[in-house]
Amino acid sequence: MTLQPILPWWVMVPLIAAVVFFLGWRLVQASRECSAGIRRDWLFRSALVLLLLAAALRPGVPGGSSQAETADINVFFVVDTSSSIAAEDYGDNSPRLDGVRHDIMAIASELAGARFSLLTFDSNAIVRMPLTTDTTALDTSVSVLEPQVTAFSKGSSVTAAGTLLTERLRAARDSHPERPRLVYYLGDGEQTSAKAPEAIRLDGGLVDGGAVLGYGTAEGGRMKENTGQGSGQDAGASYVQDRSSGTGKDALSIIDEGRLQGIAGQLAVPYVHRSAEDPVAPMMQAADPGDFERATDGYVAGGTELYWLLSAGAFLLALRETFLVLRQWRRLRPGHGVRT
Repeated sequence: MTLQPILPWWVMVPLIAAVVFFLGWRLVQASRECSAGIRRDWLFRSALVLLLLAAALRPGVPGGSSQAETADINVFFVVDTSSSIAAEDYGDNSPRLDGVRHDIMAIASELAGARFSLLTFDSNAIVRMPLTTDTTALDTSVSVLEPQVTAFSKGSSVTAAGTLLTERLRAARDSHPERPRLVYYLGDGEQTSAKAPEAIRLDGGLVDGGAVLGYGTAEGGRMKENTGQGSGQDAGASYVQDRSSGTGKDALSIIDEGRLQGIAGQLAVPYVHRSAEDPVAPMMQAADPGDFERATDGYVAGGTELYWLLSAGAFLLALRETFLVLRQWRRLRPGHGVRT
């Protein structure tokens, strides 16, 4: 059994201890109330919380191996999911997001055996996937990426993920300082926020390699709306309109390579423009596995992560709790059960 907690152990251990203490105290209180229903409810709630904590520890079963060029490398993908990533100027009028998806998995293939994390940003920055060696989970997370819902788009900054990225890099350094940290930033450099982008300020030595990958053309591309009701790239979707000019024409998103090069300078990695059918080698120029420790026999130990089973159990218990809350809410509504 292996454990790869989503937070450092010095955070997880006190958190687990505090939660277990509270749940134990609450169960004792429920027992003293001599109500079988209350005791049962708190047993289910305790199971729900404990399953979530167990999932946060990311248990796994070791076994098997995977061919690897590198071992013990942390790779962070930072992906722009603002509306402009849907611009159709990648390859044969495909959205830029198609290129992003393709390149992430190509990099993962080249760095097999590394640990991968996925961060995305539009109006806000979030961690889509914490560091894991599970490339199947990475493939799933990448395949479901969609541009921000158009109605929620209020302007975004190209460095919106800077603070979150810094936090994750520091956490990775503090927990495993021996592992090199690579950063791949994937976007088009289009700044739609009225404020100038804040600089990404990183501690020295936080980034050991990677690249800023740029998508789009100087001619620009139209962007299909994402209504939130389905894929933002459906054939029947409308195009985002250029409301600033008052012409009623489709808006165009144009790559800003100057900004992307500036971000590359802040991360101390090279900038590489990406087009359809471009080879993988340019993306890997600053993250050549030969620069880092290789697995001795070309393979690294594999394993199967079990957190999803625990999460599924927690989800079922959460459904039960939701049902109980809704039933109680119905009972408390004014006039409930009063006949007219």
